[in-house]
This record gives sequence, C-alpha cells and structure tokens, in this order.
Amino acid sequence: MARRVVDVDSRLWLSRSWTTRPPRPGEDDTAYTFVDEPTFEAHRRGGGFLEWAEFLGHRYGTPLPKPPAGRDVLLEIDVQGARQVRANDPDALLIFLVAPSPEEQAARLRGRGDSDNHVRDRIDEAARELDDARQLGATVVVNDELDRAVGEILAIIDEARAGAARPSD
Repeated sequence: MARRVVDVDSRLWLSRSWTTRPPRPGEDDTAYTFVDEPTFEAHRRGGGFLEWAEFLGHRYGTPLPKPPAGRDVLLEIDVQGARQVRANDPDALLIFLVAPSPEEQAARLRGRGDSDNHVRDRIDEAARELDDARQLGATVVVNDELDRAVGEILAIIDEARAGAARPSD
C-alpha cells in the first residue's frame, strides 16, 4: 500500500524500516532492512531511530529519515511507533489502515505465509491498536480495495498539505 501511494504522489518519500525478524518466504528484500538483534540494538543506542518498537517478538524501527529536498516523509509504522512520532511532532499526520474484517485480515496474513499462532496474535492486537490509533487522532482508512484506499489516503494527505499552506490567523 505505502509503495503504491508513493508511486502515485511524487512529493512523498517512503522511509525503509529495519526489523529483526527474518524475511518471509517470497518477501521482497527491499521491504525492510533485515538485521540481527545486536545490530539493531547498537543503532538504537546510538540514537539512530526516529521510532522503534517490539511487536510480537521482533523489533522494528524507522531510521532517522533523510528524504530528498522538497519531499514529505511517509512512514509505514505501527501504533507504538506512531505514539513516539506524535510525541516528537504533535502535527504529524497519522493514517491508520485497517482490514475490512478480522476474517479478511486473517486470510491476508495466512496468504503471506504467517503461522496460525502469529495470525491469532495479530488479530488479537488489532482491536487494541485501533483504539490506540483513534486516541492518537489518526484518521482510519479501511484497506478494502487498493485503488479506493490509495485515493482516500492521497486525499487526506492533500487536505493536510492545503491546511499547512494556509496562513495562520
């Protein structure tokens, strides 16, 4: 989804997250920077992450972004990371994607090769994450049909840009 949004809006730059989890079978090796625990921890201790979190036994982190000039940064992060970003930038635009239903989410997770235990854990986390996202003021987008959801996300971003360009009172 995030790559598609960036492909459509050339003013966006997608940050590439790090993770300590192994690549899934068939996963594109550009999906993440895959690292071991010691490498991740050294980077974290050195202040190299904008945000980081542990989720279901693995760590994920966003390196301090270095986008090309004139581009807005798009982060693909979870609610824990969004909370850290919001604390550092109260004006950050937060968009939270949800599957159309728990059954559809489970089918998507299984389709990418996740184990039944992981699927169950992920579904259990979904309701809590949605509540947390709403408390953070995130706009919720249902990821039901790719083109429709991408269009909705781009409209939210365009609205935020227009609001930021208006002079303050």
